[in-house]
Amino acid sequence: MSNFMSATRFNAITEVEGYWEAIRAGRLVPRRSDIDPRGIERALEFAFILERVAPGIARMRVAGSHLSDIMGMEVRGMPLSAFVTPTGRNDMSEVLEQVFDSPARATLDLMSPSAIGKPAIDAKLVLLPMKSDLGDISRALGCFATHGEIGRAPRRFDIVGHTVTPLLGDFMPSTRPGTPDSSTKSETGERRRNQRPFPAIPQKRPEVTPGTSRLRPGPRPYLSVVDTSGDD
Repeated sequence: MSNFMSATRFNAITEVEGYWEAIRAGRLVPRRSDIDPRGIERALEFAFILERVAPGIARMRVAGSHLSDIMGMEVRGMPLSAFVTPTGRNDMSEVLEQVFDSPARATLDLMSPSAIGKPAIDAKLVLLPMKSDLGDISRALGCFATHGEIGRAPRRFDIVGHTVTPLLGDFMPSTRPGTPDSSTKSETGERRRNQRPFPAIPQKRPEVTPGTSRLRPGPRPYLSVVDTSGDD
């Protein structure tokens, strides 16, 4: 039941993740140029694109209006760490490193405590790596969805939990190159089972006269040797 409620409250996260998987199309990660905003039209206000600028630091290249509402200002060019409290910035830096270096997909559970004019709100953040136009993994498609009234901005969040899943095992083939798969092996075995062995060639044995151990003489040879040394 809790998983169902989470999916209902943060359906923008589900939409962005599904779109990223679709443009990934079995590759390790998609390219930044594969993104078409029309593919996530219903989640655009929660979506953003990050650019890695240094180890553990990534800034907003594109951001939806919901992120500006959270901070109370334009967030393009701001580091992602600006959305979390100082106590959570080291964790955010470590997560970003894994997202770009592994590469990996990351999901963070966030919470902003209540204060004057600021009701408590929950949030979920997803980070999905992408390649830049140069081919390096230095971009990320993200989604930042909240549940509850934003109240007085800016709002900053504590990281209450996160999950990082490496992507390397997602696209590896089931068999190594040059190694026959199970279907090939089964076909080979079937051919071997259906193949008839060559008939044995009978070998001619020498004839033996019954009651004796002497060999019966064979046929007269076509050539014979004549000794003429005693003739003059």
